[in-house]
Amino acid sequence: MPTPRETILAALHARLSALPATALRGEVLPERVPTAGLLILRDGEPGEPEVTLSPLNYHYQHRAELEAVVQGADRDAVFDTLCASIATAIAANRTLGGLCDWVEAEAPRPVDLPVEGAASLKAAVIPVVLHYSTADPVG
Repeated sequence: MPTPRETILAALHARLSALPATALRGEVLPERVPTAGLLILRDGEPGEPEVTLSPLNYHYQHRAELEAVVQGADRDAVFDTLCASIATAIAANRTLGGLCDWVEAEAPRPVDLPVEGAASLKAAVIPVVLHYSTADPVG
């Protein structure tokens, strides 16, 4: 049976997979970027939890990372559309069906990356904070 952390990350990946961009989890950047863009979900760090007693619970603000990458002549517009679709997908279900207390993405910091012999990439890491509680920090 998967841990709450894995269940939440899988639910977030499933939500992102519904977007027009290709959504991967924990993969390396492929050689080709799809026209609608590419998203790579990184598991990130759960950080140090706050602990409450009676009953014992660990409250996490897990920082996952979402790498957003677009390529092509109109990469600024495609990147903007991709970021807007991420925000809409997260806002539509901030608890991932009750698995989390709250999900919130932070602002992207885009960079342009030159590619020799091809159109430049526009990319950003978008931190996604997952607030959840569990009775066991390992499980």
